[in-house]
Amino acid sequence: MNDSASVARRARRTPVLMAGAVAALLVGLSACGSSDDSDSSASSSAPGGASEGAFPAKVATKFGEVTVDKQPKRIVALGWGDAETVLALGGQPVGASDWLPFGGDGVGPWAKGMYDKSPELIGTMEPEFEKIAALQPDLILDTKSSGDQTRYDTLKKIAPTVGVPKGGDQYMISWERQTTMIAAAMGVPEKGEKLIADTEKKFEAAAKANPEFKGATITLGSRTSEGYGAYVGGTGRVDFVERLGFENNPAVEAAAGESFFIPVSKEKLDLLDADLTVMTPIGVSEADISGDKLYQAVPSVKAGRSLIFDKDVSLAFATDSVLSVSYALEKVVPLFAEKVER
Repeated sequence: MNDSASVARRARRTPVLMAGAVAALLVGLSACGSSDDSDSSASSSAPGGASEGAFPAKVATKFGEVTVDKQPKRIVALGWGDAETVLALGGQPVGASDWLPFGGDGVGPWAKGMYDKSPELIGTMEPEFEKIAALQPDLILDTKSSGDQTRYDTLKKIAPTVGVPKGGDQYMISWERQTTMIAAAMGVPEKGEKLIADTEKKFEAAAKANPEFKGATITLGSRTSEGYGAYVGGTGRVDFVERLGFENNPAVEAAAGESFFIPVSKEKLDLLDADLTVMTPIGVSEADISGDKLYQAVPSVKAGRSLIFDKDVSLAFATDSVLSVSYALEKVVPLFAEKVER
């Protein structure tokens, strides 16, 4: 996967489960899940190595309230950015999904070196349920995903699963809500609150340093092999720029549907026009955008008020976890400031 736009187009596909194989595996694991060996090998995976916590923990989700009875020691983090959030809170996932993909430990440079031991990498939209069960998790996190009922029903048979919150289908969950839910499930709500507060201060400082952002309209778009598109409110990207004072393109908002992304035909590329137009190439080159004469004719582009993110900046901006947003601020804000009139 290269980005959340391509994820959305495939996210409604129903996960396929080899029910007989998983059921047999789960029966076998239930006999050994409480063994001394299992507890001993997982002890270093507890958040910060601590045994205390706010338990039993209750987390509200779209699928109902989930109760975590005791400190999770073997966490499998499947949702977009879930693993990074666990790391930020002092935990060590034993399994994780690499959505972008980064390779290695499946996290961006903002989380480099945070794993004590590399996790087992799990598939993204169609995770390998047998592999997850074999990890003997005591908590599964899937807070930023499609919100598919079959996916959730399958995961909760393996271990308590914290799925998407209400209104969080199709990856529409903020990094704060993701952090709050995961911190609660891990029994470290105070750590979550501090992480959020510290990160919000960084946004406030960036907005204060760049008052020209306030009220300026912005389009966050992308181009893939299938064409152009733009992101709508409720997504991490839009939330990011709104914190800085920007207003998401009203014309894009007016065309929004249930998805977090609207297609924009070449005949209607003027829909991308705003005080600042920001584009991300996904599976195509930057030249496929910058060299397109129809794109060049968009008023904001023609006036020099546009940006095309390179790969590294795009990944930092797109990940939208509590760790990545600070990194993204460092990279993105100076680029915005160069283009927005003071």
